[in-house]
Amino acid sequence: MATEWGALQHAYGSAEDTPPYLCQLLNEDPEAQAEALGMLDMSVLHQGSLYTSTAPAALFVAAILTDPRTSAEHESFFPWDDRTRPLRAALLDWLGNIADSASYGEDPGSEDEYAAEHDGEDDDEREAIQACRSIRRELYDAVAPFLDDPHPDTREAALGAVTLLLKAPDLSELVPHAAHRLRSALAADGSRRERASAVLALGAWGQDTTGLLDDPDPAVRTCAALATGCAHVPRATAVLLEALRNPVEADHWFPDRLPHFDGWPRFTLLKAVLDRVDAFEDLAPAAMALIPLASDYTVDRDWGPLLVKAFPTGYTPGLPLSAAQRELLKAVTANDKCWGDIGNKFLWLRKAGLPDQRDAIRALL
Repeated sequence: MATEWGALQHAYGSAEDTPPYLCQLLNEDPEAQAEALGMLDMSVLHQGSLYTSTAPAALFVAAILTDPRTSAEHESFFPWDDRTRPLRAALLDWLGNIADSASYGEDPGSEDEYAAEHDGEDDDEREAIQACRSIRRELYDAVAPFLDDPHPDTREAALGAVTLLLKAPDLSELVPHAAHRLRSALAADGSRRERASAVLALGAWGQDTTGLLDDPDPAVRTCAALATGCAHVPRATAVLLEALRNPVEADHWFPDRLPHFDGWPRFTLLKAVLDRVDAFEDLAPAAMALIPLASDYTVDRDWGPLLVKAFPTGYTPGLPLSAAQRELLKAVTANDKCWGDIGNKFLWLRKAGLPDQRDAIRALL
């Protein structure tokens, strides 16, 4: 009530209609709660955008996390999200999304660098970003206690939010304590999902995960290998290549996909490997395992980058193909799903210096 909502903005104009939805989060009807969060998501955090109403709405949500009514379980307001979980978990996810948006393009440098980074934004946009960044410590204090919540969905959502909040430069001093907490959880007999999420969080904070590269669970050791601190660790690269040689198994490690993975896990693993391996020959066995899963729809995430890796300076007519290049082209041209009507593949083929047509590539073999 102390906030002048009418003076603030959300995606559809004045935020004066926001307070009823905030109060509706504490409705006794779980469906009304779900609707309220859905409306807030569409207005004060529309498609990840921040508004002047976002920060005060986030502070209200953070303040009600301990209310018993947020433990009510319900389905999402959105038809594409079929999860049933506590409202509290959904609210924690929502706060994490705000933290993620607030940190986009963030630089711990000077105010001049900040201004250059956000050049072209109007005053409201700058105010919204700065306001959301300024409340991250308050959000962290509200979210962190739920890392020990008895409900697994709430613990996972809290970890996701904490992971994103602690990427903020101004909260860096909190990382060691949070990392110690997660390492204690890793030592316990937790589920694959919880342990993998903890490892991914440690990696996101720049913590050392090399001690987990030989974990008995392939999902956990692979998540440890993804940490940027492992980029030049040969054992980590070997772990990623091992996982990619059985991509179907890796894709199904987590029945409900972890938010740390952008799409199928194999896409994230391949991106990391392509950055770390110098020669295509080193990842050729993994490539052969990936191509049967590839299609026109995945070309930007798998067989396109693989072609460029195999032909880093482009195919030169008249020069013999290496054995690895030949096997890759055979596999790609044999996969009918890669040769539909979608045109993205032509950009990758040209970048690799290869013909646009399937039969012309076959002629090279």
